[in-house]
Amino acid sequence: MAKDGTADPLAITLGVEEEFFLVDPETRDLLPDPDPLIFEHCNENRGDHKVVAEFLRSQIETTTRVCSSVADVRTALIETRRLLIDAVRHHGAAVMAASTHPFAAWHQQIPTAEQRYERFAMTYQQAVRELLVGGMHIHAGFGDGDSRVRIMTAMRRYLPLLHALSASSPFSSGRETGFKSYRLTLFGSLPRTGLPGALHSWAEFEHLVEDYRRLEFIQDSSELWWDIRPSRAFPTLELRICDICQTVDDAMCVVALYTCLVRYLLRLDMENRLPPEPPTELIKENCWLAQRYGVVAFLGDTEGSGRLDIENTPKPWSKNCPATRVHWGARTSCATSSTSSGTAPGPTGRSIITGCAASKGIPRKKPCGPWWISWLRKPEAAWVRRPERDWRHRYDLRAGHGGRMVTISVGKPSVA
Repeated sequence: MAKDGTADPLAITLGVEEEFFLVDPETRDLLPDPDPLIFEHCNENRGDHKVVAEFLRSQIETTTRVCSSVADVRTALIETRRLLIDAVRHHGAAVMAASTHPFAAWHQQIPTAEQRYERFAMTYQQAVRELLVGGMHIHAGFGDGDSRVRIMTAMRRYLPLLHALSASSPFSSGRETGFKSYRLTLFGSLPRTGLPGALHSWAEFEHLVEDYRRLEFIQDSSELWWDIRPSRAFPTLELRICDICQTVDDAMCVVALYTCLVRYLLRLDMENRLPPEPPTELIKENCWLAQRYGVVAFLGDTEGSGRLDIENTPKPWSKNCPATRVHWGARTSCATSSTSSGTAPGPTGRSIITGCAASKGIPRKKPCGPWWISWLRKPEAAWVRRPERDWRHRYDLRAGHGGRMVTISVGKPSVA
């Protein structure tokens, strides 16, 4: 509500989906056939949240209840993660928060026995069989269909930034890929993925969906697997580009930034001041740089020239819309701010970006590397850091396997 008691035209509801791997607690390998009681335990104790199966039986998805603030999302994420961790612990499994599994074999996995997934397996063949990936999807509910489509198009320029801050998939098939986020490279083997084209109305979006259906490419708009899309199931704009984050703090940085961006762009849309769109090809190039380098990327300045450190990315919402950055009680442990008017504290765009890196031990203007790395199999394992060019590092894990070096790791989800 606004201060005068009227409905807030910038009001937003939020929700988050997270896709986890179910792994053996000893080997950290995927469980091709986990105990079905895991899902029963979750559904008996989920409250207003949801827990569902994914395409592979070795994966599980949680969906938070509808939240009215960023702070409310934090509470909900802690609840869903605690629910899942408790469920798997009681049934001989563990849960991993990473967007690719570092060494699991795709051919050992078993698809979930559902008609929709069986159709996907028949249609997409090897492309979907190798899809050992998981992500974090953030829903923002606001406005009508037209405004959600316009905000989707305006949000495209910020997708590389949001993706880079969440990157958590450097490994695949037992190898270090050289990417901070390899998930979208694997996902891109499917059709209708990646950056959507510029759309400007709900009617334009529906016409495109109808064309897809008329040509029998899809059954409904849920099969448009874009990096961002209007949700079919909810009146929301669904951000899909992000990798899953290991910690709640990291996830909340991304949620808070997306919320700030939605409110900023929604305000501009209400005033008919949305900026002109950069060429789609340039946004795609920045998306690739975000995949490759993560938080140490130098993205192309689509509003000027040359390349910019992510930390120096233009943040017009921070200086032009102070009401955007302090709304919703958007409090996170890694980035908060307040105003002299006593408005509820919330993150600024700059503090979120800096804090999201700092919370993972990445110093400013210092050599930095993957912050998601954690222990693998052996307690006697030790990390050895090897410098690379371009102010980046490579991390190798020396484990007690007869002197063999492996460069794989797993991400244990946190509720902290």
